Amino acid sequence: MTAQPSSRLAYIDWMRGLACLLMFQTHCYDSWLGPAARQTKFFMYSQLLGTFPAPLFLFLAGISSALVVDRLRQKGIAANQIARSTMSRGLEIWGLGLAFRLQEYLIALPWAPWSDLFRVDILNMLGLAMILMGAVARLAAGGQGTDAARARRLTLAAAVAAALAISLLTPPLWTTWRPRFLAWPLESYINGVHVFDQPQAWLFPIFPWVAFAFAGMATGLALFTDWARRHEAAALALLGVGGVALVQGARWLEAQPLQLYAVHDFWHTSPNFFLIRVGFLLGILFLSYAWCRWGLGTKGFSPVIQLGNTSLLVYWVHIEFVYGRFSILPQHAQSIRGASLGLLTIALAMLALSLLRTRALPRLTWWPGAKRPIAN
Repeated sequence: MTAQPSSRLAYIDWMRGLACLLMFQTHCYDSWLGPAARQTKFFMYSQLLGTFPAPLFLFLAGISSALVVDRLRQKGIAANQIARSTMSRGLEIWGLGLAFRLQEYLIALPWAPWSDLFRVDILNMLGLAMILMGAVARLAAGGQGTDAARARRLTLAAAVAAALAISLLTPPLWTTWRPRFLAWPLESYINGVHVFDQPQAWLFPIFPWVAFAFAGMATGLALFTDWARRHEAAALALLGVGGVALVQGARWLEAQPLQLYAVHDFWHTSPNFFLIRVGFLLGILFLSYAWCRWGLGTKGFSPVIQLGNTSLLVYWVHIEFVYGRFSILPQHAQSIRGASLGLLTIALAMLALSLLRTRALPRLTWWPGAKRPIAN
């Protein structure tokens, strides 16, 4: 019996929920493990998995934006109206990012530095990514006479070009082409320099992070072509195979003796590492689809999908109980077992909060967990 595709694309929510779980484990072990535990392979692998949540969230935001733009175009909505809708939602998410930073600063007084108010975090970058994707979609749409199918093809090509351009410009903008003439709060949006002498890998500047959103946008537009709609499983499988090829191709490029940049930093700015991670994202996308369509992903209640439905809310809340003043465990003092019990507690508490949001308080639209077409 053929599974009926959900109007909400359940595998997208499942993948977003997976990003939440990976985020929980990354933050919990990073915050709570003591010095001895941080020297173990366990912590090393935990941090390796921690390279996926942010790319996943941005990639999925790109897919969601592509879905919204494509559906509005199919309905004949004017290009300018589509751009206003998507970009205004991005501005709202960016504003929520500023509100989150203000909340964290006030809670952490008196020892929090004022510069934390201008730290570029994932919410800021999600908002900016949505604004930029809306602008690119509008430019690609051309005049009012452009049909939806042609606009989709042009936007897909523009999204691929934007992703590659951002990735290729990241190494020099972090090193030899740094825009030092900008005030640090502005330069931080370019390369994450913040108040330091060098860009910081733990921040989320436009370069390279928005490239993942454009990669997601291109992927989403490819999935919404007429052929892909008729052959959904084959389209996802091809993307998965393409992901494997992308990983292998990027590894081959990385092994070549010729280097394009004066400063090579594989783990933070390398375009090859970007391509490898996009390849993994495409593989995860196919596996998520397969698990939800042919596996147990959508059989009965799915805690992972539930978390995915309220990813913004659980991100917002869990931070304070892991890193903040109200951390449920003493920081940098736990064994692996102790931190794992804390992780389980956080995961169950966030699941309970998610259920409270969607089942007990479903009509509230003013708080961070409110679900909108491209809210996450």
